[in-house]
Amino acid sequence: MTALAVVLAALGACGYAVGARLQHAAVHDTIDGRGLGLRHQVQLIRNPRWLAGLAALGSGALLHACALGLAPLSVVQPIGVLALPITVLLNLRQQGIRARDLNPNVALAVAAATGGVAAFVLLAVGSATATPVAGDDQLLATQLVAGAVLALGVLAVLTRSKVRCIFFAAGCAVAYGYVSLLMRAVAQQLGTTELLDINPLPLLGIVVAMLVGGWLLQHGYASGPPDLVVACLTVIDPLVAVGLGIGLLGEADRVSTWTAAGEALCAVVACAGVFALARYHPDTQESRVPATVTGSSDLAGPSSTDRPDGSST
Repeated sequence: MTALAVVLAALGACGYAVGARLQHAAVHDTIDGRGLGLRHQVQLIRNPRWLAGLAALGSGALLHACALGLAPLSVVQPIGVLALPITVLLNLRQQGIRARDLNPNVALAVAAATGGVAAFVLLAVGSATATPVAGDDQLLATQLVAGAVLALGVLAVLTRSKVRCIFFAAGCAVAYGYVSLLMRAVAQQLGTTELLDINPLPLLGIVVAMLVGGWLLQHGYASGPPDLVVACLTVIDPLVAVGLGIGLLGEADRVSTWTAAGEALCAVVACAGVFALARYHPDTQESRVPATVTGSSDLAGPSSTDRPDGSST
């Protein structure tokens, strides 16, 4: 069952990558260099490209949910990091950049983020144990996640440029990590409870967290490149989910000290890769060049390569 869960989670990661690329392009096509206001959000709901991205994200989420019902949370969740290199390749293709021309620092950042989480999975696969999700655990997780999402949202509003993008994406990632916990709770209920007797509170929590996370995600797309957003999601999301699995569900009760230390080191490497990607990403480098060189008067806005048609904003 674990092997099947890994395959389903990997396919889900592909859906996440395609959805991120489509929605990012739709967001920047709609805002046209301006902020993501309420009017633009309404326009996105009618945008075919944004809706196609939503369908891709939904398909990825469905596959991921099936995987969560077959294996421990701390094994399935980190596999979503595969969406990062896929998104980077899609973004390079959109910008007309060949993979061999990629900045070595960006390549190392992607390798660190992806490799860190992949190594974490390898360590967790042999030691994590599936445990039930109790009602008290869900309540405590709700309180912790709500506080973290609120704090990250406030920090995002108070900051600018790529740092704002990271905070918005991090808030979304925390909410989505919480969704994974609730998805596992629902999957466990489906296996042991009659359909009419299922507790509706986890389902309500999933809906609220998805709406809040989706709103933060769109603002993340409007504030930075898609691969930076996906990097935050694919690293922070599994770390939150795994943290909840270890801290609340006791999935790591049988993990040795050395294994736990290795997992912590992998998490640090993965997070360092995200911040390195924010620092060395081509869009970040372009924003530091004077307007006379770039030909753009809006240094804080998205670069021309972020437009889906490649035209200048």
